[in-house]
Amino acid sequence: WERCQPPIREGINTTAGQGQQVGVQEKQVLEDLEMPLARRETETLFRERPEAGNQYLEDALLRSYLKTHLPPKILEEVNQDLERFGNRLLTKIQALGWECELNPPVFRQYDAWGRRVDHILTCSAWRRMKEIAAEEGLIAEAYERRYSSWSRLHQAVKLYLFASSSGGFSCPLAMTDGAAKVIESLGVPGSLKNAFDHLTSRDPKKFWTSGQWMTERRGGSDVANGTETVARKQPDGTYRLYGFKWFTSAADSDVTLTLARVVDAEGQVEQGSSGLSLFFLKVRDEEGKLNSIQVQRLKDKLGTRQMATAELWLDGAKAELISAEGRGVASISNMLNITRIHNVIAAVASMRRMISLSREYARRRVAFGKLLKDHPLHMQTIAQMEVQTRGAFLLIMEIVRLLGLVETNMASEQDQLLLRLLIPVAKLYTGKQASAVVIEAMESFGGQGYMEDTGLPVIVRDSLVLSIWEGTTNILSLDVLRSLTKSQGQVMTVFFSTAQKKLELASSTTNLEPAVKRVRDAISHLTRFMQEAGSRGAATMELAARDFSYTLARIYAGALLIEHAARPDASSTDISAARRWCNQELCPVGTEWRNSSYEAEEALMDSALVYEGSPA
Repeated sequence: WERCQPPIREGINTTAGQGQQVGVQEKQVLEDLEMPLARRETETLFRERPEAGNQYLEDALLRSYLKTHLPPKILEEVNQDLERFGNRLLTKIQALGWECELNPPVFRQYDAWGRRVDHILTCSAWRRMKEIAAEEGLIAEAYERRYSSWSRLHQAVKLYLFASSSGGFSCPLAMTDGAAKVIESLGVPGSLKNAFDHLTSRDPKKFWTSGQWMTERRGGSDVANGTETVARKQPDGTYRLYGFKWFTSAADSDVTLTLARVVDAEGQVEQGSSGLSLFFLKVRDEEGKLNSIQVQRLKDKLGTRQMATAELWLDGAKAELISAEGRGVASISNMLNITRIHNVIAAVASMRRMISLSREYARRRVAFGKLLKDHPLHMQTIAQMEVQTRGAFLLIMEIVRLLGLVETNMASEQDQLLLRLLIPVAKLYTGKQASAVVIEAMESFGGQGYMEDTGLPVIVRDSLVLSIWEGTTNILSLDVLRSLTKSQGQVMTVFFSTAQKKLELASSTTNLEPAVKRVRDAISHLTRFMQEAGSRGAATMELAARDFSYTLARIYAGALLIEHAARPDASSTDISAARRWCNQELCPVGTEWRNSSYEAEEALMDSALVYEGSPA
């Protein structure tokens, strides 16, 4: 509970006049340690607890990015909103997030008299999060478009600040945003106008959240072959759905989108992706009763325990067909793009949160006679995490900037191609980054990082799902290859030209010359790989897909970091981050290609290594 109290802001902010305060605090810590235990006024451990302040005011990279890109008038308004929101997070929302963790949802299948009720009971803090999401316009902001193409970026920044304090409520917001996007892409047909207004409302009493019921028993990402749910058309034009949904996140949502196969007049369904159609349904009727849905059980998960994930039977659930018949996968792709973007936001937010706490702990914790911040190796480790987080942050900002252009019809064909490529690249790469960074950050607290009541293990557990949600790393790597095939290679032309333009901005910055050279060398190596691999067939590219996607992420993030560091008012930190990012292997696909890792013989050896000694 202590963790839920409004954090003390002492010694946190880097604004003018606080450097002396930090120094005094550190001196006091050292003096306390030199005193006999009986003479200490307070136990040192209480001083070691990291205290974060207003997340927006403390995020120098975020603020510098907004200052660089937003028009002055928009910047002024957005800055005021984000500072206010940062204070609300600090004083109100963080405590609610912890309450959600302490009070996970409970499934009550029967009432006291044996009647089946299938109630999913959530805590008051979870329900309050829903109200706050509406009040803050965490979905509405993107669809009101009061800042034109910058509205999507404004929304993304608020979601980024909200994520680590949301108590898991970021997940239903991702699906709600995705559902609104699908409906908007369909032109907001009359039958869905009411639903769209609820999904994008700022009124807590009207705001709805949406689910995304896709995963079934036979398949996760393989919806084309794994979807067994069928839809039977009714005389009134509606449909009844029958099937079993294996994973339904945020099962307490108001509405959902789901895929099913329409049964024809002969009682047959078409298999494969061409047999899937997209449906909209309300989870409960006007009386609050489930829409011919039975809750089988709640999932017992490693993390995201604050949110109800359930197995559901659809036993004649009333639904509306909202896509053309057989065009379900194409229609729901807009939802997947949005939820993947939210996944990236959550990944970057978890990294930023853990690093913020780590650096504060380093200002307070004394080991071997001095503060952790005075141990070079410790600070080097945090700096390495910071570099990774900066690259990921600029990647998501680039994506939402492009999305804003697309949504306001201001995007070029090149912008649209680049966005199509970057979404799966960023999702797969930041999911892996988040797992690595938050675990490294947990280690920076020593044994305290492993203690549940610090809240740190919650961040770690919840981050581990980010490489799984919305498509695993391998699934998304193959999606990256599909974007190349579908565009007939044009997307890579756009990728290379855009990255090169960003590098040209740094041509007169001497301190960035080594970083620019390394990125250009990586682009050359990648170009050579693509030329050589293209003659080897699809199997070679499939084996290389993961390293290829990592290469795209590292090169583009490197170009973004260099672009940010080439600003006239860039700090030495910006330049250092760009250089350090570019010191890593930027083109792993080229290295593995030279090591012949993508040959057919190597693939056979992979299977032999995995299954050696096991039964056939």
